[in-house]
Amino acid sequence: MVARREQHVRPGLLSDFILGSQDGLVNVLGILLGLSAASAPLHLVIIGSLAALGAESVSMGAVAYTSTAARRRIYEAERQRELTEMREIPDMEREEVREIFRNWGYSGAELEEMVLKIEAKPKAMLELMMGFELNLASVAEGQARESGLIVLAATVVGSAIPLIPFLVPGILLVNAAIASIIVSGVALFAIGWYEARVTIGSFWRSGLRMLLIGLGAGLAGFLIGYVAHVY
Repeated sequence: MVARREQHVRPGLLSDFILGSQDGLVNVLGILLGLSAASAPLHLVIIGSLAALGAESVSMGAVAYTSTAARRRIYEAERQRELTEMREIPDMEREEVREIFRNWGYSGAELEEMVLKIEAKPKAMLELMMGFELNLASVAEGQARESGLIVLAATVVGSAIPLIPFLVPGILLVNAAIASIIVSGVALFAIGWYEARVTIGSFWRSGLRMLLIGLGAGLAGFLIGYVAHVY
């Protein structure tokens, strides 16, 4: 009998995917609808959207990389500080461990036994303090690069989705805008559906929430373009 391996989705991977795909789609959709509402020529609509796709993708990927790298540096700095405190002020650190276990419902002799056991394992004690005193999660060495690439790729894909109808030869601007809204709405709902599938919650609620957020941002772009054109 082959043992089944548990499959878990990394929270960072999911958030990077959603961040990039939603941000790229919503931004380009807003630009497309804004330029369309302003009756800009089709070729300028496409050029502006492609420029936004490139700039947004690189920017989002860079931000994901630098922010994740900063989280790693913060974690490592706090880890070194905690190690120093474990050496220099062990009584205070022991009391902090005791407080963590006390909050978990331990008391009396059982509490003291748990404190002694964790203190005997410095690595376990350090991980306990990092996770439950400082509320910090470790960041792997290559995670910043991975996060940057995922956000970059997801932003490119998300940005391209609302642009597809405008690339159809001979399509009218208004028809392209309507088709873009429909295609983007389907994609946004799918992103929300995927989020609910790998986490918890209602597929419909998650999908509709993502749909309303995205189309709301697109509507803002449309209104700005319309007002600018009229006035």
